[in-house]
Amino acid sequence: MSETQKHNSNRKLVVSLSVAALAMLGLGFASKPLYDAFCRVTGYGGTTRVAEQMSETIVDREITVRFDANAASDLGWTFKPDEVAMTVKLGQNALAYYSATNDTQYPIVGTASYNVSPIKAAPYFSKLECFCFTEQRLEPGESVSMPVLFFVDPLLAEDKRLDEIKTITLSYTFHKVEQPSDDANTAIQRQAQKEKLEAIDLDVSEQTNIEIKPNTQINQQGRG
Repeated sequence: MSETQKHNSNRKLVVSLSVAALAMLGLGFASKPLYDAFCRVTGYGGTTRVAEQMSETIVDREITVRFDANAASDLGWTFKPDEVAMTVKLGQNALAYYSATNDTQYPIVGTASYNVSPIKAAPYFSKLECFCFTEQRLEPGESVSMPVLFFVDPLLAEDKRLDEIKTITLSYTFHKVEQPSDDANTAIQRQAQKEKLEAIDLDVSEQTNIEIKPNTQINQQGRG
């Protein structure tokens, strides 16, 4: 093969790879809802799992959960956790609160995304209820309290790679919704949700304290 042919071949390869990369990038943006759903189920990319039922087993190992809050600069809200951290046992159902205030003179709709760090702990952090991925409408000067119901999966204690983890950080970031829908959550809906969560008995009757035996094999089914 001549030098000219090699040059043309390399150029075609570079062009093909560039086109493929752009196509994949475009697909990523186009399928963001699917990507978000995938992350929510698997814990991929530091996104927590969404649990279908409360934990019924408590492991005698404690872990500190830190709560982090961020707001986009154009949102016009003050957003923060009610408490910076809490210590829970693995499998313990817990309720934490975040507060948001609309500091502007006009209604604003925002929506929150979230992640967990360290990333390798994300598949074990299970949310039962929260305010994420739901449009929230705050009137001028309105302040709201938004609960998060969660537990850290007891199976974390069986993963030897995570023995050094003593703290997990749950971080939320609120962004402004430029074209909000008509069904954004309002004060009435948030209050009803809050009352529902606060009425739940977090100490499920079937909960029992157990001690994890060493060298137990972890079931990774459905963890991604």
